[in-house]
Amino acid sequence: MQKNLIFFVFFVFTSVAYSQTTLQKLIDHPALKHASVGISVVDLETGKRVVAHDAGKSLTPASVLKLITTATALEVLGENYRYKTDVALDAEDPTRILIIGSGDPTLGSEAFHGNQNLFFITTADALMKVLQPEKEYSLYVVDDLFGYNGISPEWTWIDMGNYYAAGAYGISVFDNSYRLFFNTTDRNGCPRILRTEPQIKGLTFQNELTLNNTGRDNGYIYGMPFSSDRRVRGNIPAGRTEFSIKGDIPDPGLMLGETLAGYLVQAGLEIGKVETAREDYLAEHCVPEAKQPYRAGQVLCTHVSPPLKDIIREVNMESNNHYAEHLIRTIGRKSKNDIHDDALEAGITYVNKYWSNRGLEATSLQFYDGSGLAPQNAVSPQFLTDLLIYMYTKSENSSPFFGSLPKAGQEGTLTNFMANTRYRGKIAAKSGSIGGVQCYAGYLIDGRKKLAFAVMVNKFNGTRPQVRSAIEEFLLGL
Repeated sequence: MQKNLIFFVFFVFTSVAYSQTTLQKLIDHPALKHASVGISVVDLETGKRVVAHDAGKSLTPASVLKLITTATALEVLGENYRYKTDVALDAEDPTRILIIGSGDPTLGSEAFHGNQNLFFITTADALMKVLQPEKEYSLYVVDDLFGYNGISPEWTWIDMGNYYAAGAYGISVFDNSYRLFFNTTDRNGCPRILRTEPQIKGLTFQNELTLNNTGRDNGYIYGMPFSSDRRVRGNIPAGRTEFSIKGDIPDPGLMLGETLAGYLVQAGLEIGKVETAREDYLAEHCVPEAKQPYRAGQVLCTHVSPPLKDIIREVNMESNNHYAEHLIRTIGRKSKNDIHDDALEAGITYVNKYWSNRGLEATSLQFYDGSGLAPQNAVSPQFLTDLLIYMYTKSENSSPFFGSLPKAGQEGTLTNFMANTRYRGKIAAKSGSIGGVQCYAGYLIDGRKKLAFAVMVNKFNGTRPQVRSAIEEFLLGL
């Protein structure tokens, strides 16, 4: 008995000493010489902190912030929650077709590998059964559920207009993104614009692109929401008959309305005006007592999204910013149902209160979006591990949350992380990276070893591959 106790004490002592040595090696790594580093590693079963370094310090999380957004969405909405988009007739004008958005980010999305035009096909089929071909109809897209501040005010100009910074609204379609195609075979001139897919009426481009011989895509599209003017800058590979880059659709509600109108016309219906709720919404700020611009009558069909657990898996597995921005606004609108209350702001406020009420120390949490794109976002490694422990040990949604995280070396954004190590497939985590930021947070499950961890590195001076390698070495030492 005494020998066993001595061995146990020796084992614990050497394990702690080894972990501390591994920690020091990470902190002293040349690529992190000038970096801010925060680390929290906690035993899932005992709740004891295994390793900590500046665990309470607020650091920029980048996409690791999505852990907070998705965990809250699961807790508040439930894993089987589905968005519903109703298509109805206006009760006061039966020739007016209403498309009433619920904030569904999956309409026409590429993420689920189905028919991207399914919404339009099924809606056109349903309308053809009840509408009269000899009448002219109009379309009114109710896309005002989240208001029209579809992007965070803290996002930078360098991101706006690009597909990964697409706006989030009551109606979204095609991931709110399009492809801009070029011909780059003339090496002595600028890349020649061919088309967009899908086609967007009125969209114009100031083309400042140049060509490169590296084969890399360094092309970016800049522009404001609801503006038809876009600037294209950077460089793209030379010698291609077709090469595409992605941008965000400026007005997705209108895009959906015009696309549906095309399907209905093709089916034999006569469609006149296509408009969205935006002008009426903005006018209500000046005249709050204005008449309601529509009144929903007979619902002709309803499009239902995949369940929330599948949407959240997409967010964490592929680090889908667009879906994450819809989730934080959905949370906000659930807490404040007045469409003139800022849905993003309401979501942020609710998330803070929700986790504080469950005993998590949320004072380190400062965030300005749901995806982690804003550089001003901040959270501590300790808060992240506290959240991970709660979701693993206390939440009824433990299984779908854990299942949403990519497995190291196997899938999603962690396909190449820890790929050739003994922890391949044994780490389920979220990565996060923007300029000068590299973070990982999640679970390490290896037999009896069950840990929640968060490793956050800000303002590193080395290369990103060097920082990733240093973090891998640290995790291998746990």
